[in-house]
Amino acid sequence: MFFSHISVDEWTISSDEQRELASCDEPTMLFDGRWERVGFSGIVSRPRAGFQFLAGRTICAAPMADTNLMSIPGQVDPVPVARDITPRADGRLDLIGLPKERIRELFEDAGLEPKQAKLRSKQVFHWLYHRGVTDFDAMTDIAKTMRPWLTERFVIGRPEVVEAQHSTDGTRKWLLKTADGHEFEMVFIPDADRGTLCVSSQVGCTLNCRFCHTGTMKLVRNLTPGEIVGQVMLARDALGEWPKGSMAGLDEAEDEGHYSSDGRLLTNIVMMGMGEPLYNFDNVKSALKLVMDGAGLALSKRRITLSTSGVVPAMQRCGEEIGVNLAVSLHAVTKEIRDEIVPLNKKYGIEELLEACAAYPGASNARRITFEYVMLKDKNDSDEHAHELVRLLKQYNLPAKVNLIPFNPWPGAAYETSTPERVRSFSNIVFEGGISAPVRTPRGRDIDAACGQLKTAAEKKSRAQRDREAAEAAEAAGA
Repeated sequence: MFFSHISVDEWTISSDEQRELASCDEPTMLFDGRWERVGFSGIVSRPRAGFQFLAGRTICAAPMADTNLMSIPGQVDPVPVARDITPRADGRLDLIGLPKERIRELFEDAGLEPKQAKLRSKQVFHWLYHRGVTDFDAMTDIAKTMRPWLTERFVIGRPEVVEAQHSTDGTRKWLLKTADGHEFEMVFIPDADRGTLCVSSQVGCTLNCRFCHTGTMKLVRNLTPGEIVGQVMLARDALGEWPKGSMAGLDEAEDEGHYSSDGRLLTNIVMMGMGEPLYNFDNVKSALKLVMDGAGLALSKRRITLSTSGVVPAMQRCGEEIGVNLAVSLHAVTKEIRDEIVPLNKKYGIEELLEACAAYPGASNARRITFEYVMLKDKNDSDEHAHELVRLLKQYNLPAKVNLIPFNPWPGAAYETSTPERVRSFSNIVFEGGISAPVRTPRGRDIDAACGQLKTAAEKKSRAQRDREAAEAAEAAGA
């Protein structure tokens, strides 16, 4: 029996409801179709809009009403929440992150006839995701009289760039801001044969991995599909990689699906930025579907890798519904050590995690699962650990590749980087066991863009330095 469906910010429930909720012995949260036990701390006076309460159980099942800090401890699974559009102060709706059918629905809601809405949504979708335009006036196959109508009601957004940094090794990092004022980061890493964009899925993180500076932050909220795919589009803006030319023949799908990574700077995407992608499953899925859409950004799923710390219940679904390459943040081969450095291991242990990897749809020798392993001095880097890693991967018959990552230090970190000699010895043992184990070259350390460093410098700057810089700039402008 449902007590109520809440759709306002401030609310109260009856004393009978309070008593029944308070009497729940094992309040639980619905996650990916199964119940997970959580702690119950009483009735709150300002929940997110759309919570439903069930006798004996609580369900979180609707979009957030605001973006205050989410008080979710690291060992409880946040429920993936659909939220396709971030509210704007001007009331217009941002179309970025929306699929063609959703755009059609919005056009109908705004007053277009169904046939007209279908045509316009097809045209707009192509201009947004295949051409990368940011102004309705640039959509030359849409009547000039129609463009102001679109501009009054909709917007083509991009994450706001707060700061862009360039590393001496060519790595580029952007500090971005959402429409409601929250900051996150993305990184572009150029190599001789590829260019990889590291994309964030959340503002902050809830996993509390001890070696990761990003993990010391509180989770603020999930990024929307538009804020996720907007990172890819912003990178293409910066790299000048949108196609040009006539829109003639759109009805004949003139160049749908012909977007090739060959010769382009941005060739690969890794969901390895801020946040745990599988704790924002629905929004990540929606964004990546747009990235892979042949009529849109048209990047092959084989060029996209999603990294998880081991959210086991969502891994199978990821393979079935998204189908991209999988990377797993393993980092340790014993329960004691992984419990310490990746606390999620207390919920989903190594054996359960590796079983989920073995069952991951599409994994094969041609599409190996990447296991990420940060090298921490005297913690997880011994020869014994290397041998155990080989044993575990072979025990589960995993088509595996191991990425060894030298620890990227940050102020206050409890660990040190393994010596180069220790890293080489570890790598050699894994190679000799028949498993590829390259050592990842740290990139972007000088701008805090390396693995595990995202957001650190941005936090320092946002609190003090950027304010001073803004004041100095204003003073200079007035002089």
